[in-house]
Amino acid sequence: MSTDRLTFTRAPIPFDPKAGEEAERTFADLDPQAREVLSGAAGCSPHLRGLMGSEADWLRTALEAPEAARDALVTSPADVMSPKEASDVLRRDKRRISLLTGIADLGGAWSLEEVTGALTAFADRSVQDALAATLAGDLARGKLPGQGEEELPTLAGMVVIAMGKMGAAELNYSSDIDLVCLFDQSLFEPKDYAAARAVYVKAVRNGMALLSDRTRGGYVWRTDLRLRPDASVTPVCLSIEAAERYYESVGRTWERAAHIKARPCAGAIEAGETYLSHLRPFVWRRHLDFAAIRDAHDMRVAIRDHRGLHDAEGLDGRDLKLGPGGIREIEFFTQTRQLIAGGRDSTLRSRKTLPALAALASAGWIEDKDAADLTDHYRRLRELEHRVQMVEDTRTHCLPTSAPDWDRIARMCGEGDTSRFRGGLTALLADVATRTDPFFAPGLTGDALPGPADAGQEEPELIARWRTYPAMRSSRATEIFERLKPDLLGRLGRAADPGEALRAFDGFLRGLPAGVQIFSLFEANPQLRELIVDIAATAPALAEYLSRNSAVFDAVLGGTFFEPWPEQDSLRRDLSDLLAASSDHEDRLNAARRWMKERHFRIGVHHLRGLIDAEEAGRLYASLADAILGALFPVVVDEFAQRHGSPPGRGVTVLAMGALGAGWLTARSDLDLIVIYDADGGEMSDGRRPLPARTYYARLTQALITSLTAPTTEGRLYEADMRLRPSGRQGPVATSLQAFETYQQSEAWTWEHLALTRARPVASAGEAGVAEGVAAVRDRLLGEPRPKADVLAELAKLRVRIGEAKSQRSALDVKPGPGGLQDIELAAQAAALICPGAGPRDAEGQLTSAEACGAPFEIPPLRDALRLQRRVQSAIRLVSGEPPEPGTLAAGPAELLLRGTGHKSLDALEAALADARTRAAAAIDAALEGYDDA
Repeated sequence: MSTDRLTFTRAPIPFDPKAGEEAERTFADLDPQAREVLSGAAGCSPHLRGLMGSEADWLRTALEAPEAARDALVTSPADVMSPKEASDVLRRDKRRISLLTGIADLGGAWSLEEVTGALTAFADRSVQDALAATLAGDLARGKLPGQGEEELPTLAGMVVIAMGKMGAAELNYSSDIDLVCLFDQSLFEPKDYAAARAVYVKAVRNGMALLSDRTRGGYVWRTDLRLRPDASVTPVCLSIEAAERYYESVGRTWERAAHIKARPCAGAIEAGETYLSHLRPFVWRRHLDFAAIRDAHDMRVAIRDHRGLHDAEGLDGRDLKLGPGGIREIEFFTQTRQLIAGGRDSTLRSRKTLPALAALASAGWIEDKDAADLTDHYRRLRELEHRVQMVEDTRTHCLPTSAPDWDRIARMCGEGDTSRFRGGLTALLADVATRTDPFFAPGLTGDALPGPADAGQEEPELIARWRTYPAMRSSRATEIFERLKPDLLGRLGRAADPGEALRAFDGFLRGLPAGVQIFSLFEANPQLRELIVDIAATAPALAEYLSRNSAVFDAVLGGTFFEPWPEQDSLRRDLSDLLAASSDHEDRLNAARRWMKERHFRIGVHHLRGLIDAEEAGRLYASLADAILGALFPVVVDEFAQRHGSPPGRGVTVLAMGALGAGWLTARSDLDLIVIYDADGGEMSDGRRPLPARTYYARLTQALITSLTAPTTEGRLYEADMRLRPSGRQGPVATSLQAFETYQQSEAWTWEHLALTRARPVASAGEAGVAEGVAAVRDRLLGEPRPKADVLAELAKLRVRIGEAKSQRSALDVKPGPGGLQDIELAAQAAALICPGAGPRDAEGQLTSAEACGAPFEIPPLRDALRLQRRVQSAIRLVSGEPPEPGTLAAGPAELLLRGTGHKSLDALEAALADARTRAAAAIDAALEGYDDA
């Protein structure tokens, strides 16, 4: 832009002469060229006329130095504003940038690129200011986890990616702005991740409301966050890592096309650029990707079908953006060619449409004449789109439907002959269609899996037998499914291993007891169809689970499916409130099962989609089990007390052992539990059918186990394992606190003390006083010094016995065997016994403590093997349950496993596992040398 006054090269013709004359009088002090443009603008656009009236003094100054005025409007203030101040200032400045660009556009003083560039620059500033304002309060109160005195990155690590026209700096005069909000998860400890995400989600919601809500000052921008990964079910702000994993695993062609224009526009710009660089392999395929043509064609057809835009005959009401020969045709034509060849030729990767057309012509992908004509057509269509929107500042792309409105738009374009104006526009739209339609002719790509839509092809036997399944027993279910089938088959055909995905989907269908409800849900919610295909392609075991528990899909539609995991107390209270509202005990057990299944499924999908890693998934599964026990056990006690009275003595507590005690479970973990009571002062219960304390607590324990494991109409909650109680199967199912202490001090085997290092009372599952007593016993026992030689000698014997009982079945069977998970966990527990003090309960924490206290193990190889094998175990338990041979894994499960472990091939993973196990086993062997024959 020039630093001088605007040089006008054209002027609109006033459609409303009186409004034009009034503007002439208002700005009589300006030069004739400026008055002519202002008169035409006021006479054609009621919106601009109103802005000229409210901003007259500012406009005079701006027209004297337009570049300075523009720069002031697109530059954020030095200080962060309050939300109220940001709302007022941004609305005022939006009026001013709209007025300045409108006048410069109508008068021909700025090119299309300069107009859209100014609007985009102001949009960038708007997003930055709005989010800074809405984050400021939480930052000032220290709400962001890990927030210290050091200076935080811009927007505290959040980055906003502008998509669509904003990303390309091609914003309309009255555009929505398409945004994807992300945050840098590397700024936080894993334990702080969920809390940080909650702060960002709140800021985004409030920031978008600040921009889009209409006040007396109008609005700033209508915002659209639906281009983020899985927008229907993901939070409005998610981690950069989660977004990357989504696109690496399930990104689709339209999302690749959308990312051509993606640009960091606010916040941590450098982090945003790094993120987009990581997505380059997703967007820009190394091979010539002609499959993108069919996808783009299908997208065009779907848009026209959805909006009824196939008519290319008349102009009245025609959509300039999406209709035949419209703006989107040129953009699709350009972007599809970029997708085809951009992986090989980086010069074709421009975010902007017109430079991309020029680059395609230069590289020989399109004719120079086509590029030149489409460039001219694109400019003219975009300028006409702006004029249609300028009239009343409306988000529209539709041409007029009445003669007066056509006259207005023609005059706004400087054309006095409306008929001639319409004729030129008809020819332009027809020429765009002529040049673009042949490129999108269907039939240029390979076939998907066959379905009813594939005329003349016989269905494979597997697909044909679907009609015999229970889910298809009603004609209505069959009718709905037949409408869904082509889409489902197409999605299955795009899986990494279509055949395996199809077989897993077949298992899902075969297990459905009924179809009408679930098929209707799929029909109304395409994201659910995509989700079931993703699951079938990646986790066949989870697909089979869904066939028995399809009601969990309701959770996906609830709006909170991808919200941060709640705090533990909140999670337990949520279930407690649900159980309190249930009518009877059976209803409570079923309610607990439904509640658990939805959240268990939620964790699995988060893991499957890469929104959380194996470590977080393990913690969340344990958190869920804790909530179940903490909410359900009081209900079991109350139900039992109705017959036998209140628990005698001081009460009871549930002690978590094993993996639950350590706080890390997989998708298929059992619960290791011990029930301990303190009957001091209560020999008998006081109910209608009183029981001696020992009998009371034994039966109460059986009631707890039944509540967890009994199959009701909603299935079961967990398998429970009580074998870690004193004396194992030979001992009573419930143990008194005194007997527990005595046994641990004088009778327990060393392996039982090893197990005790992972023990912890479950919060709210019993009386706090008893839980404190049990914790005190544990802490005293583990705080006693133990001869290192004795512990290591017992560990050596235990390893031999375990090795004789169970051996490794495949390379992915990571629990048994030397250097396996069980081996490392036992070493960590041994280290916890050698180092006085209660210490951490989880294996990694125990290893870290052992390293600090000088326990006789080389810790790094143990820690590395533990982490790698946990990631493998977590993925295997999710996708298949039992550890298969690596060579038998289908492509989808293999992809999840490789993504979670960071390896490029199963061979590489198998080699890494073997190496890690060998090094871990060697570290344990070295520590036990000399003790294994003791």
